[in-house]
Amino acid sequence: MHKNLSGKQLLLTLLNMNFSKQALAKEVTYKTSRSGGKGGQNVNKVSTKVELLFNVDGSVLFSDEEKTRIKEKLQSRFNKDGHIQVFCDEERSQLLNKEIALERLTMLLTGAIHIPKIRKATKVSRQAKEARLAGKRVISQKKESRRKNFDV
Repeated sequence: MHKNLSGKQLLLTLLNMNFSKQALAKEVTYKTSRSGGKGGQNVNKVSTKVELLFNVDGSVLFSDEEKTRIKEKLQSRFNKDGHIQVFCDEERSQLLNKEIALERLTMLLTGAIHIPKIRKATKVSRQAKEARLAGKRVISQKKESRRKNFDV
């Protein structure tokens, strides 16, 4: 899940977005290489590590405004060629790693184009203020009654 979005916000954003994973899959390119980690001899023979590359400028899925937002929010993810890079080498299967990388890209793009709702400043009501102060008075009286009188 994206760290800046709550579950409800993420779901709404995913429903309202104008791109799907299938459409996104058509615009990405993959590079594969040999991966380290678990897998035994398979690691030495099969290229399972996946590097997903996505060209934001060449995409037809996003408007110019969305492309600008993506470039601002994900600038640390771009390589020198101007492509967004996502790596995955968690699984032993290249296909699973491709799916995980595509899912990560989808989450990154969803979070980048999400426009947060503007917070409206509100005032604390008079009743809420009075209730808070009344509670403070009660606690203050309780502590006052615990004091010993040393002046006698």
